[in-house]
Amino acid sequence: MEERLQKYLANCGVASRRKAEELIMQGKVQVNGKVVTELGTKIDPSKDKVVYNGKEVKEPQEYVYILLNKPIDYVTTAKDQFNRQSVLDLVKVKQRVVPVGRLDIDTEGLLLISN
Repeated sequence: MEERLQKYLANCGVASRRKAEELIMQGKVQVNGKVVTELGTKIDPSKDKVVYNGKEVKEPQEYVYILLNKPIDYVTTAKDQFNRQSVLDLVKVKQRVVPVGRLDIDTEGLLLISN
């Protein structure tokens, strides 16, 4: 089944979709040995070989699910432009994980974090 290259890169933990778009436009991604710079390029993950930074990109074999009781004063984002504390500062895992959904900085409650 085909999917957009930037979505595939994001699902594999290379970068967010927006950052993956930048990497593609910068010519840092190869598909089947050819540099791809066009957004919207579709690939078939079961057939196509995707390479970024000289390493083959593969979908994660192990999925991580974290249930976190988000405390007040933490933002629910992977990267904050104001350098505030993020919920990802509270979890230590090897895999690239992101929060699922949002809770305001002044809200505490259950939050799902996953890859």
